[in-house]
Amino acid sequence: MIDKICNFLTNRIRKEMPDIDEEKAEVINYGLKNIIGEIPKTFLVLIIAYFLGILKETLITFLLLIPYKNSSGGFHLKTHIGCLIATTTFYCGVPALAKIVILDGMLKYIIIACVWIFGMIMIKLYAPADTENVPILTKKDRKRLQIISYIVFSLGLLVAGVIKHHAISNIIIFGYLLQSFMITKLAYRLTNNKYGYEVYGDTSVQNV
Repeated sequence: MIDKICNFLTNRIRKEMPDIDEEKAEVINYGLKNIIGEIPKTFLVLIIAYFLGILKETLITFLLLIPYKNSSGGFHLKTHIGCLIATTTFYCGVPALAKIVILDGMLKYIIIACVWIFGMIMIKLYAPADTENVPILTKKDRKRLQIISYIVFSLGLLVAGVIKHHAISNIIIFGYLLQSFMITKLAYRLTNNKYGYEVYGDTSVQNV
């Protein structure tokens, strides 16, 4: 249903703007699918979170992770059902785990340090992790998003280290750790995704 709506809208846009070629139309169509698909998916995630008793924590997870997620990127699943399951698992699983697990004392700071080291390495190697449908191929854009990822990631973990609310602290730690994994080549292989530069042959990005 979503595909049909997006295809209809894309065709209407092409009729109104004849200069849009097939490649640009695919990008527009992909963007529409993301926008239109996100609306019901978000409502479903929030409904599930409500019945699980973690609605507030899920909303906090959205707010805390969106800046890092937007700058670092990550894979996209091929189907709406798969995307819904993955999104629900991520945004409900992270706050649920954050409420259960209590990290105190030196253990908390050791884990934060390990997550920071892992994340910084992954950002250096893979961020921004684009996709073949929405590639980020210019050096300028990639450098800007990578710098933002470094800053947001480090500041977030700094907040996690000083904040007294253990659930919010855990949301940042666990959420940033999972997001850092989602940009890796292993995650892309497991989900049958390709980075944009792998498809379009961008020479400015090293294939590490």
